Amino acid sequence: MDYLVLKTIHMSAVALSVTGFFGRGIGALAGARWVRSRLARTLPHVVDSVLLLSAIALAWRLRLDPLATPWLMAKIIGLLAYIVLGMVALRPGRPWPVRATAWVLALVTFGYIVSVAITKSPAGWLGSFPG
Repeated sequence: MDYLVLKTIHMSAVALSVTGFFGRGIGALAGARWVRSRLARTLPHVVDSVLLLSAIALAWRLRLDPLATPWLMAKIIGLLAYIVLGMVALRPGRPWPVRATAWVLALVTFGYIVSVAITKSPAGWLGSFPG
């Protein structure tokens, strides 16, 4: 598959994933019923699978080794943090302030991951601050 097509698929999946997470987070925090529907629980897995597969394909195509590419390892670690925070944010049964905090932190983590991808630096946007 052509690199630009693969990158477009990946970036589109990124946009769909964060948009879906943002919407589900608002819905979950507001107690909306639709968040528990089959579609709302299944579609994110489809989008995130496309996202993950396109990321692996891009890394493979570019011959990037996460152990030898610090910015890629930072993205992977950030992804794991995003997943954990997202699970806390979207899972009912936890206190609302805990879920809301996890949701905001997950969105901040997502922003960090994107900044790492753009800057190709493990510091991402954190590296742009003086000091």
